[in-house]
Amino acid sequence: MTSNNALDGSTVVIAGASSGFGRGAAVRLGELGANVVVAARRTTALDAVAAEITAKGGSALAVTTDVSDPRAVAHLASAALEQFGSIDVWVNNVGVGAVGYFWDIPVEDHARLVDVNLKGLIYGAHAALRVFRSQGRGTLINVGSVDSEVPIALQNTYAATKAAVRSLGHSLSEELRMAGDDAIEVGTIMPWAVDTPWWVHAANYTGHEPRMSAMDDPRIVVDAIVAACTDPKLDQPVGYKAKAANASHHLMPGLTERFSAATAKSETEKGTPVEPHAGAIHDPNPESTGVAGGIRERMVAEDSR
Repeated sequence: MTSNNALDGSTVVIAGASSGFGRGAAVRLGELGANVVVAARRTTALDAVAAEITAKGGSALAVTTDVSDPRAVAHLASAALEQFGSIDVWVNNVGVGAVGYFWDIPVEDHARLVDVNLKGLIYGAHAALRVFRSQGRGTLINVGSVDSEVPIALQNTYAATKAAVRSLGHSLSEELRMAGDDAIEVGTIMPWAVDTPWWVHAANYTGHEPRMSAMDDPRIVVDAIVAACTDPKLDQPVGYKAKAANASHHLMPGLTERFSAATAKSETEKGTPVEPHAGAIHDPNPESTGVAGGIRERMVAEDSR
């Protein structure tokens, strides 16, 4: 396993860096000496991440980017190259969500998830691999989910896009092997449900605030992303719950999917009542810019009612 010292002086592009584990990984990589190019839709939040990195002695460039726009993603790659001369790692940490029964979620929200979670990731992977192949080296990290392996009820299109993320990673890995690009690696991070602002930003048509049992701390995903920058795994479930879910789905797919659906339903029904809304999937939310989302604290309050 390569030491994280290899990150010193390297250039890492992170999409989705304005909050959640994208933000946490960006700050940590800056502490390790990487040149960090942070990208997201929210300029003010992005500038704050870059300022935090530079305040700790790191080097950062903020590039406002909507990953669903291929021209914006191409500009992101060009800006990184212009500033730092090369790109060593590209982290496709992209993902918006919509929770609810499939038929209750407006079709434009389903389409937006595909535009961001799949097409946006494809645009990032395409830009990154073209740079990597011209350099002869590079690491592409795609952030999937436990949903990449285990489809989950009430997260229907989100789960479908995350399954596509894992599939794309496998295809790209084989194509790079066939092309003889042995110095270019692809990895997929697959976390369990994590307490980040994702839940606040998600569109919600369940009638209740979203939640999931036994949420993980975002720090374990931050650590996994940082580790993958120098030691990527084709599939990397993060934490024992994600690993157990993956293993269970391989052994008992039907039972695992039934159990996951029952858990999603029962957890959702415990949430505080809320009116249906599109969250931040179409228009950015200026709030909720931290690494953690405060969901576990809310769940404690809900469970004590």
